[in-house]
Parts: sequence; C-alpha cells; structure tokens
Amino acid sequence: MTISNKVIEEVITETAGADVLPLVKLLKNKKNVSEFKLAEALKIEINQARNMLYRLYNANLVSFVRKKDKKKGWYIYYWTFDLKRVKYLAKVLKRKRLEELKEKLAQEKSSQFFVCPNKCVRLDFDHAMSFEFKCPECGAIVQQEDNTEKIKKLEAEIKKLEEEIKQEEKKEKIRLKKIKKRKPKKAKKVKKREGKKKAKKKRKKK
Repeated sequence: MTISNKVIEEVITETAGADVLPLVKLLKNKKNVSEFKLAEALKIEINQARNMLYRLYNANLVSFVRKKDKKKGWYIYYWTFDLKRVKYLAKVLKRKRLEELKEKLAQEKSSQFFVCPNKCVRLDFDHAMSFEFKCPECGAIVQQEDNTEKIKKLEAEIKKLEEEIKQEEKKEKIRLKKIKKRKPKKAKKVKKREGKKKAKKKRKKK
C-alpha cells in the first residue's frame, strides 16, 4: 500500500494534532534526527519540540535512540519517523470512520429531526419535544427536516469506503501470496547449499 502525503497528514492530525505536521516533514526520510536540531529548525523551545515528539511516540509513530553528549554530559534523543506505522493507522482510522458513518446512517434512518428556520439548531424528536418544538436559541418554531439527501450522501460515502477497504485487502492478499511463493525458492537454495557442503565434506574424508 503506497501512502500519499495527504493520508500521512490526515493520520498525524488525527493521532497527534495538526501542529505536529511541520515537525514530521523534517523527520520524513531521515534517521536519528536530534531533538535540538528539530527545535532549532522550527524556531521553537526544546520543551515544545519534545511535547510534539512525545505525542507522536504515544501513537508509536516515532522511535528514538539516546546518546550521551561527551562535552556537556547530558543525554540527547535522536528521533526517527515510522512510515509503516502510518500505513497501519490509516487502515485503522478508515475502518473506524466506516463504523461511525454506519452508526450515523442508522440514526438518520430511525429518527425524526427538526431544524430551526434560522439554522440555529438541529434536534431529534425527543429534544424537540422537550423544548416544545421551539428553538432553544432564538425561540422560533422548529420544522421537521427531510433528511433523504443526508441519507443518500451517507450511503454513498459508506459504499466508497467499503470499496476502498476491499481493494486494499485484495492488494494485501496478493502481496502476501507473492511473499509465500518466494520463501520456498529461498528454502530450496539453502538446501542446495547444505547439500553441496555435505558433499564437499564427504570428499575431504575420502
């Protein structure tokens, strides 16, 4: 699964916050980047940089190595961004989004909704009744909403996500099959090498 910059940004924003994106751009395609260099490049305090890195670390999106500065005597942390983890989280978030949409669709289909003519609020039947079908913001009489279009949009979005997930699963199965096919070839090569070694040993003994 190839991953676009847009997907990377979405995953980072969802898991660690949008403010971390500039730091991730500095880490991408690099290994063991000093936290001090990151803070300097972003023109922020070291504590701010560490806060961002810890948020990424909590989502397992970065790893670090710790080295002691020989001159100053303190430890410096060097950070590496994990793109594979982004791929995994992208799948998890997509499935989470799908479940949320399905729940929303079920709610839209099973409930009646009322909207304020001034677009202040949208209420389900129980809440509308508790406010005597009056807008709690401006006092206008709320009107029953025709949510047919919302249902259609939700159904279309669900269908699109389900198709994307199916395609990703197919690609993953194909990838795993290719890996399995390669393994026996390697095993055969190892056996051939072992066979040759044994043959050489027998010749030496003779």
